[in-house]
Amino acid sequence: MRADLLTDVIDGLDEALAAVDGFDGALVDGLLRPQPDQAAGLAGIAEALAGSPLAGRVAEAAEKTAAGAAGEDHFIALAAARTALLGSVHDALVARVEEAVGRPRAEEAGTATADGADPAVNLLIAARSWLCDLARAGWRGIDHELVAGASAVVSAMLPEPGLRRLAALLDGFAAELAASCPGATAEQVPVRRWADLWSRAVLLTLPGAACAPAVAEVTGRLLPLGVDLQEHATAVQAQVHAVLEPDGGGTPRLVRASVSAPKPDTVVGAGLWQLLRPHMSLLAAVSEGRAMELDGMPVTGEGDLVWEDARARMGEPADVFATARVALPSAAASATAPLDRHPARIAVPVLLEGYAVEEGDDGRVAFQVAGVRLAVDVDRVPAAGPLTPEAVASSGACVGLLRWDDGEFLLQPLAVERTVRKKAVAVHAAAWAGGTADKAGVRAEKAATDAVTVLRERAGRLLRA
Repeated sequence: MRADLLTDVIDGLDEALAAVDGFDGALVDGLLRPQPDQAAGLAGIAEALAGSPLAGRVAEAAEKTAAGAAGEDHFIALAAARTALLGSVHDALVARVEEAVGRPRAEEAGTATADGADPAVNLLIAARSWLCDLARAGWRGIDHELVAGASAVVSAMLPEPGLRRLAALLDGFAAELAASCPGATAEQVPVRRWADLWSRAVLLTLPGAACAPAVAEVTGRLLPLGVDLQEHATAVQAQVHAVLEPDGGGTPRLVRASVSAPKPDTVVGAGLWQLLRPHMSLLAAVSEGRAMELDGMPVTGEGDLVWEDARARMGEPADVFATARVALPSAAASATAPLDRHPARIAVPVLLEGYAVEEGDDGRVAFQVAGVRLAVDVDRVPAAGPLTPEAVASSGACVGLLRWDDGEFLLQPLAVERTVRKKAVAVHAAAWAGGTADKAGVRAEKAATDAVTVLRERAGRLLRA
């Protein structure tokens, strides 16, 4: 990997992010009666889009909003402008990563298709109205009454399959806002995150924006690389990154398979796997270090497998580092859907070897790769596995996800190789995904089992009462 390219300046990147920051800052105090500094932020995002097809609409929206006379169409235009700018940042960063790793260019995604019946337009309008009220109030102006306005909309959306994506987003967004009410006394405001959620939600209220991606079927051998485990107080998701070798030859491709489950906040650590295992046999293959044979597995144009256990069977042993050394370099990625083009979504599987390790006084770890410092995000290593910051710091090879955060590229480790008694030993973040005999993993599993048993007993008493 040409790590030097990851630190080179990308033309226009800072300017695009500055325009986004200016708009995000305007949202903090609300757009009902914008002050001069807010108007400057609005003018900045209009200027950044001056050479684009959105130029006219965004310029009008910025002008009307600065005058305190914005309507819903103007807020939609501003949300689209912000999304387009971050999409351009995403594309520039991905192009730089592809150049650095020397991997084939991403294929264009397939055309999106409708979910079926058109979702209820009145619910989309209600959701958009609430989001516009949020923008007028600003994050410092939110209160419990305003935030609670989302609950009725979310409840009405959940029975509609085509609206569940937006409903889940609004529900989570409203919960975060409620936890910070009243906004006027909040110690900190997650400015970029809330603006991300707001702009994405606004665009999802447009009819057709939540169309399902095109789906094809693939048959071949799936070689797992690792698992990215993401945990929330009420939900958990495991996303398996893998290389798919299609039957009959052809270019291998990078794919993902995800599984999610609701969770009580008392289930943490290795206990999370108990919630996910019943829904995806792939986790057992990851834990056992095996490939899987797929037969007609649905896959989207963005490279996401729509997992069905009936279309997969356990295959031969497949070492992650052998996969990373042999199959990963030639595996092509899929293009990202327009609404998903955001720097935070970048997660590119890479293999690093022959690096030197730096450990800071604050416990931070970095790799020196060909003389270039690459920060390692050990905070993303889940507690639900045997991989630890200490194992990362003593490693000589690493399979991980290259991400971009706060102005720099970072590496999220998925697995490392370290030398123990003159022998190379692999340590995987998801080694306990399908079960484990490891003492620490067994203790964590037992604790989680006890917690789930207690919760089920309590739920049973409540139902009987």
